[in-house]
Amino acid sequence: MDVLDGHNDLPWRLRVRDPGETLDLRDDLAGLGLHTDLPRLAKGGVGAQFWSVYVPNDRPEPQAAIQVVEQVELVRRIVDRYPDALALATTAAEVEQARSAGRIACLMGAEGGHCLDKSLVVLGSLHRLGIRYLTLTHSRNTDWADSATDKPASGGLSPFGHEVVRELNRLGMLCDLAHVADATMHAALDTSVHPAFFSHSSARALCDHPRNVPDDVLLRVRDSEGLVMITFVPFFLTNPCREWGEELARVEDAIAVAWDTPDFLRERQDWIDANPCPPTTVGDVADHVEHVRGVAGIDAVGLGGDFDGTEIVPTGLPDVSAYPALFAELGDRGWSEAELRKLAWDNALRVLRATCG
Repeated sequence: MDVLDGHNDLPWRLRVRDPGETLDLRDDLAGLGLHTDLPRLAKGGVGAQFWSVYVPNDRPEPQAAIQVVEQVELVRRIVDRYPDALALATTAAEVEQARSAGRIACLMGAEGGHCLDKSLVVLGSLHRLGIRYLTLTHSRNTDWADSATDKPASGGLSPFGHEVVRELNRLGMLCDLAHVADATMHAALDTSVHPAFFSHSSARALCDHPRNVPDDVLLRVRDSEGLVMITFVPFFLTNPCREWGEELARVEDAIAVAWDTPDFLRERQDWIDANPCPPTTVGDVADHVEHVRGVAGIDAVGLGGDFDGTEIVPTGLPDVSAYPALFAELGDRGWSEAELRKLAWDNALRVLRATCG
């Protein structure tokens, strides 16, 4: 069964781990701690992938605007390197064309509005470069939008934030509400005329993390004929994992070196080894899928695994090869093949077509 996944962070992981671009994605890279390579994408049935052209939100905005373009170029080089397996796509028709040719359709989404440097011109340029969604914030506020994991500052969206949403609508880009505060979700939905879209989020009712989607917003997703793509990150699946993640964040804040240095990563890993995350399973992911279906309907749910954007994954979902395990779990719960196809592919393609063409 083909999968259109909403979020994968391999490009940033490669930027950090393989700056010389020597790794071959035709190899099995599991031994290097990566979740993604071409053999495992094929095994998982991934037919289309939104690659995150992520830039950390501790970067000054002018630097972030440069680095997001560098990330776009990295994705393009990857696609050019494997033309028999990958093809760039910006529309639903191009996704279908790539899949019919036996290639994985490669879409791009920018994670965090800090990469705009408060410029609608930059947003238009990112659209021309092929980016088809913008996540309004990452883990910190921008000057114009409130993040789910920062102190409210704009009351959701500032006047410029509403302009960003309107420009996304005009350009034909998905306004991604993963990572944003509840007030930002509602403000964006008040302004946008396109389907609601969450590239990698889960259900607040099952895990009380501010990154997750509350039921009142799920009803608005239903009414807009939108989509919530369920993430596999354990912090967003169960409350024990959420609490563990909050403690990990406190540990990270106390480490006295920069977050992207080997010393930081070593101290962090030492703590994780001594304090393992509570286990999660395929069943926990299935619970979130079923909750979104129950509130917003079968047409409102998709998959946004966030592979290579998390070091911790549920038991049974170790990497991009594992989507069939989730489908088997849901099949055991009574999901039909047609319903699974909606979850895996049809719903995402419909929202992409409605917004981007």
